[in-house]
Amino acid sequence: MAKRDYYTVLGISKGASADEIKKAYRTKAKELHPDRNTDNPESEAQFKEAGEAYDVLKDADKKAAYDRYGHAAFEGGMGGGGRPGGGYGGGQGDFSSAFSDVFDDLFGDFMGGQRGGGRQRAARGADLRYNLRVSLEEAYSGLQKTISVPTSVACDSCNGTGAEGGAEPTTCPTCSGMGKVRAQQGFFTVERTCPTCSGLGQTIKNPCGKCHGQGRVQKDRSLAVNIPAGVETGTRIRLAGEGEAGMRGGPTGDLYIFIEVEAHKIFEREGVNLFCRVPVSMAAAALGGDIEVPTIDGGRSRVKIPSGSQSGRQMRLRSKGMPALRGGGAGDMFIELAVETPVNLTSKQKELLKEFENLSEDNNPESKSFFSSVKNFWDSMKG
Repeated sequence: MAKRDYYTVLGISKGASADEIKKAYRTKAKELHPDRNTDNPESEAQFKEAGEAYDVLKDADKKAAYDRYGHAAFEGGMGGGGRPGGGYGGGQGDFSSAFSDVFDDLFGDFMGGQRGGGRQRAARGADLRYNLRVSLEEAYSGLQKTISVPTSVACDSCNGTGAEGGAEPTTCPTCSGMGKVRAQQGFFTVERTCPTCSGLGQTIKNPCGKCHGQGRVQKDRSLAVNIPAGVETGTRIRLAGEGEAGMRGGPTGDLYIFIEVEAHKIFEREGVNLFCRVPVSMAAAALGGDIEVPTIDGGRSRVKIPSGSQSGRQMRLRSKGMPALRGGGAGDMFIELAVETPVNLTSKQKELLKEFENLSEDNNPESKSFFSSVKNFWDSMKG
C-alpha cells in the first residue's frame, strides 16, 4: 500500500511553518492515540503514521529532501536520517523522538508544569500548612491572631538569584537550559534530569555565601491572620503568596491555615447549632419553674421548665447558636434537661421520700405502663 503524503497525514499545506507543523501533530496525536480509540483497530497505525510524518517535517533538512524527492528521499539509502526498510521503526525515522518533542505539550499540565526546557529555572515555592487552634468563643466572635510561621524567604544578600552579588545564573552547558538530557536506547529515547544543574537549566559559578546558591534562607515570619466568625474545625484559610519562597527568584507558594475549634466545657457544637445540657433537681422537674442558662456570647437567658419534665427534654432558644460562616444568620441553642437523682440523703429526707413513694402510685404513668407490660410478658412465658 502506497504511503500517504505527509502533509495530507497532518492536514497541513506544504508551506506550513514549524509551529503549524508541531500544532498539527499535537492535534493528530491526541485524536489518534490508541488509548483513546480502543474501538478503532486502525488507530495505532494512523498514530504511527502521524509520528512518522512529523519526524520528517519537523527537521528542516529532512523536510527539504522530502519536498524535493517525496518518500523516495528516505528509501534505498538516499539520506535524510531514516533507517532503510520502511514501516514502523524503519522509514518513519526516529518516531520516539518525534513523540517526545510534543510530550511536554500533551501532558505537561498533568505533570504539574515541571517538564520542558527552562520551566524549572525558577521553581515555585512550596505551599505551607499551619494548624491553628481557637476557642469556641473565638470561633463565635471572630478575631485577628498573630502567628509565627517557619518558612523560606528570598535571600536578601543575592536578591533571590542564588549568585554572589545578585548576578544572573548562566545557561547550563550540559542540557542547554532544558533541565534534562536524552539518550537513545534502540527504539526508545530515555530522558532524565540533567546531572549538572539538577533540572534547573541554569548553573551558578559563584554561589551566594549566605544561601549557598538556593536563593532563599530559613526564617520565622510573624503574620496577622483574620479569623472570620463562624469558623469550625476543618475550615481552611488561604493566604496567597505567604508560603515558601521560590528557588532562584521563582514565585512564592501559598500558606494554608487549617482551623481546629477546641471542645467547650459547657456547649457542644453541631454545625451552627449549640447544645447545652442543664441538670435540674427532681423537685424542679416535677414542679416546674424557671432556670437561668448561659449563652455563647457571654449573656444569660431564662428558660421555663414545664412541670413533669423528664430527662432528655429539649427547649430551643432561637438565634442563640453560632453565626453562619458566610452570612445567613445564626443557628439555635438547644437546652437539654438532665433530671438529677439526689444523693447523700439524710434520715429525714429518706423518710420523706418513702412517704412520697407510697403516695405516688398514680404519678408515674411510664413506670406503671412498663411494669404492666413486663407482668404480661412473664405471664405469657409461663403459659
